[in-house]
Amino acid sequence: MKSKWKLPVILGCIISLSGCGISNQPVQKTASEQKSSTAEENVRTGSWESAAQSPYGAYPELVTYTLGQMSGTNNSNLPDGNTYEDNAYTRYLKKILNIQNENIYMESEDRYDEFVNILIKDQTLPDVLVISDRGMLKELVENDLVEDLTEVYQNCTSKRIKEMFESYGSGLLESVKFDGKLMAIPETVTDHGPRLIWLRKDWIDELGLEEPKTLEDAFDIVEAFVQNRMGTAEGEEPVGLVCDTDLVRSTSSSYSVDPVFDKFGSSPRKWINQNGEIVYGSVTEETRNALSYLHELYERGVLDQNFALRAQNNLRDLVVSGKCGAFFGLWWTPNNPLMDIYETDKDAEWMPYYLQEVDWKNVYASFSDSKYVVVRKGYEHPEIVMKIISVLFDYSRYTAEDADEVNEYFALNVDPTARPLVINVDYNEATFQITKDILAVMSGQRQESTLSEIAKSYYDAAEKYIHGESEIAEDWAAYESRLVAVGRLLDGNYRSVKSKYLDDSDGEVPKSLLQLEKNSFIQIIMGVKPVSYFDEFVETWYEEGGEELTQQIRKSNSGK
Repeated sequence: MKSKWKLPVILGCIISLSGCGISNQPVQKTASEQKSSTAEENVRTGSWESAAQSPYGAYPELVTYTLGQMSGTNNSNLPDGNTYEDNAYTRYLKKILNIQNENIYMESEDRYDEFVNILIKDQTLPDVLVISDRGMLKELVENDLVEDLTEVYQNCTSKRIKEMFESYGSGLLESVKFDGKLMAIPETVTDHGPRLIWLRKDWIDELGLEEPKTLEDAFDIVEAFVQNRMGTAEGEEPVGLVCDTDLVRSTSSSYSVDPVFDKFGSSPRKWINQNGEIVYGSVTEETRNALSYLHELYERGVLDQNFALRAQNNLRDLVVSGKCGAFFGLWWTPNNPLMDIYETDKDAEWMPYYLQEVDWKNVYASFSDSKYVVVRKGYEHPEIVMKIISVLFDYSRYTAEDADEVNEYFALNVDPTARPLVINVDYNEATFQITKDILAVMSGQRQESTLSEIAKSYYDAAEKYIHGESEIAEDWAAYESRLVAVGRLLDGNYRSVKSKYLDDSDGEVPKSLLQLEKNSFIQIIMGVKPVSYFDEFVETWYEEGGEELTQQIRKSNSGK
């Protein structure tokens, strides 16, 4: 069967799995945990008071809460007949907690913030709301529109959920405290790892090329794709490495060229500690060198010659239609966009390569792209948010024996927007630990019964694909992402970097400076401006507000 040859690659990282588990991620219940679980079960039949003081306690009567819902593409890929108010998540929450969401408005992710802004201005918040902008959070707190969740977090959060937040260090929860009060629950942005370069392995084989061992090798392969006009029809120009015009991404997305900047020790659009001083990564000499290299790639035809003219959806279309054979993406790339290709062209074989050359340790984390859960000031059940989080991200995954429908959503590739709270809460190392656990079962080092429910869902899907029992796209994607792609990172000994957080300020750069940066970088890469123009860009950046911003951040984060 196709793809079986990949198994030795995966098994290579199994050998070193013994003893590499994370101590704060238990999957086998101890006697005390079982006793605690029984106690929690008993709480479900309790009173209003006990429900308000426990993570899993059911309310004695149905509690309906109003919610602003962020919707996903294609109904968030929910199974037929399921809605945002009636799906596996909402049904399970009703069963365990006796709660039901009532969505008072719904909007797609790209327009969601616009509608939230209107709600804030009108001061007409629903009971529970997810926001995706730190500025919005500050405005809500300053206008006394949201509840203090300090006591709620202490009383209604499961032990394991608290461990998850603690795995990111104290800075994560501190980022949502105002005058010492916890005013929101932050999303835990699980480490996705570095971007892999995804190449058409079938094209590599067709041209008789060797698989890449370095980033330069990979670009030589892309150049060969272009020179041999791979993926082109008559009259079409070949497409090289597809590239987003933002060049780098602080959130999880594909098509950026972050590894090229990493190669030169550059970290654009991030605040870094350089020689003991906080500086903006886009204005460093390292970034200048990376831009010079990207210009060379553009001149060679390696970089897509029309990258400056393409929108995000155009990039995806190039991949899905088979017009390109190279792009940078994260481990979950098989889920999006490659799953669409698998359904239409199984001969198109994409392979990830981990060619990272620099491990960043001096980059500060920003909260500008984080999501936050807030509760309307005056809502009588503010604890409901921590109960939802505890049930969906702890109980259903680690303890419950009746959450099959919820956990099947992972294998079905249902989008997280299907959840009432469109956030994720998990351990910092969760991505890699799940794969380690699955591989340990496959190698016989542990029992299948010890897997968490989420790990088991991926294990079952991958097993069916490996043994030829399934050819559905979701099972293929589970195998390719969780085992092949993450397996590459494990083989490469990738280790998550402990984030350092900026205090008092998230280091948000004004849109005018970001646009100046974007235009300048694109012009340098395309040769419209010489590389020496970088010096002029840096000077202008500081003059137009960058100097003041830098001094402000240094002052509020002295000693970091």
